[in-house]
Amino acid sequence: MEYLSIISVPAIVTAVYAIIEVIKKATNNNEKVSHFYPLIGLVLGVICGVICYYFIPDIIAAPNVVLAIVLGGASGLAATGTNQVIKQLKK
Repeated sequence: MEYLSIISVPAIVTAVYAIIEVIKKATNNNEKVSHFYPLIGLVLGVICGVICYYFIPDIIAAPNVVLAIVLGGASGLAATGTNQVIKQLKK
């Protein structure tokens, strides 16, 4: 099941991106909250990485929890970057 480890990063990016969009809608794009979207993405990515490591170990390509945290955090930050790319393309 090596193909499952390939989809872990896009799956975490998609989940974090969706959660951040829900937070945006819930806070009506509040300017004070918008400064914390990268931090929220990082934390959500770390949480997703740890959850995947302990509960779905086949899906994440990390031999230990520290690498799962790093992989999840990078995926969460990638969700924020994806958001900015889409935002800039709309302009």
